[in-house]
Amino acid sequence: MNNKIAAGLLCLGLGTAVTVSAQRQKPNVVFILADDLGYGDISCYGQEKFSTPNIDRLAQAGLRFTQCYSGTTVSAPSRSCLLSGMHSGHTYIRGNIEMEPEGQFPLPADARTFFHIFKDAGYKTAAFGKWGLGFVGTSGDPKAQGCDTFYGYNCQLLAHSYYPDHLWDNDKRVELDDNVLGVEYGKGTYAPDLIHKKALEFLDEMSVDEPFFLWYPTILPHAELIVPEDSIIKKFRGKFPEVAFKGTEPGNPLFRKGGYCTQLYPHATFAAMVTRLDVYVGQIVEKLKEKGLYENTIIIFASDNGPHLEGGADPDFFNSNGIYRGYKRDLYEGGIRVPMIIVWPDNVKPGTETDFMCAFWDMLPTFRQIVDPKAKIDANDDGVSLLPLLTGRKGQKEHDYLYFEFQELDGRQAVRKGQWKLLHMGVRSKNPRYELYNLAADPSERYNVIKEYPDIAEELKAIMSTSRIDNPDFPLF
Repeated sequence: MNNKIAAGLLCLGLGTAVTVSAQRQKPNVVFILADDLGYGDISCYGQEKFSTPNIDRLAQAGLRFTQCYSGTTVSAPSRSCLLSGMHSGHTYIRGNIEMEPEGQFPLPADARTFFHIFKDAGYKTAAFGKWGLGFVGTSGDPKAQGCDTFYGYNCQLLAHSYYPDHLWDNDKRVELDDNVLGVEYGKGTYAPDLIHKKALEFLDEMSVDEPFFLWYPTILPHAELIVPEDSIIKKFRGKFPEVAFKGTEPGNPLFRKGGYCTQLYPHATFAAMVTRLDVYVGQIVEKLKEKGLYENTIIIFASDNGPHLEGGADPDFFNSNGIYRGYKRDLYEGGIRVPMIIVWPDNVKPGTETDFMCAFWDMLPTFRQIVDPKAKIDANDDGVSLLPLLTGRKGQKEHDYLYFEFQELDGRQAVRKGQWKLLHMGVRSKNPRYELYNLAADPSERYNVIKEYPDIAEELKAIMSTSRIDNPDFPLF
């Protein structure tokens, strides 16, 4: 698998599409979600130290968003917003809470996710990658949430390791015996390669006769920083200045249980990880074309939040957040503004760009309307359907505002309305504070203008105070 992926970097061609004689009414959907990939980490969004040609081809074939926001600034709640169509003041999961024996706080039994939307419409549903929304057998089990097929990491903490001792195939634990502690780190089964192989096998089983929804929440390029010893990493070693990162080693209780490995070449490894993700994307597109599915498939590419600082990562070196301030765990733009590209042949105009302000909770109502154009707005939706925007039709509804919250670091909140953004920092601290930014004049959020515009600050404070429902499992105050 490693050699094939590495070779794909150099010779992957998207090939000639196999034409589909009869288009189905319902399109397939492939949603690729990167993990901790910053706004500026791909070349079509400004990355200059390495290139991502396959993701760039997606942008050339579809619509590139410049004002897309994740659910929030860390994994589990951001994904909960994505799946539920609700922002982080309403969604089920609002923080990263570890549960025994494995996994995170589960989605409730009555949760309504986009998997249910697709299943109700007759789709096969699948997820390959990182779940983090409930352990096997709980109410948050992928099967219990409308996902027919799951393969990958159930637990986010285990997903810190790229050479884990096990993965999950639905409710079956898959032991990776060659990744035991005695094996040299960096050798054995690289889990993203195995998960990617399973996703391609799923696509191999699909046909033009039955619609499917494939969610691909890869762990790349989340820390830790490590890749197999193949041509991809060899391309980057020696290209960048390096400062070694000292991580956890065998014998440390955190080794492969949340800790990050030692990495002598963190810059080269990060570039290789994003490049590997780019190769995966190209191979998914190639597989869709090979199977005659591409012309009737919507492809979405996005990231779950901003770039991380863990494990030796250096987002400042790569300008991973572009012009935006902040990183993962911040509610500044760098923590929550993410790349998003949508391709839909014969519907989305190729090579286009939009500054429409959207967020992860828009995806569920969009999917609902895609599978049923006559579907009515659900009262629980915080999002708006993006279907008019995607298809070039009139009537695209805009957000009055966007709301975000973050449980950790004494609690944080943010409201974006038009050009204005208000942040509430240290919500539970002794000295909470507010900051106001004019994103039209100051997209990098350098100048707090709350003293100059007190009326606007009060307006956004009022929105902030009414934008959340208390959740005793995730108290903000």
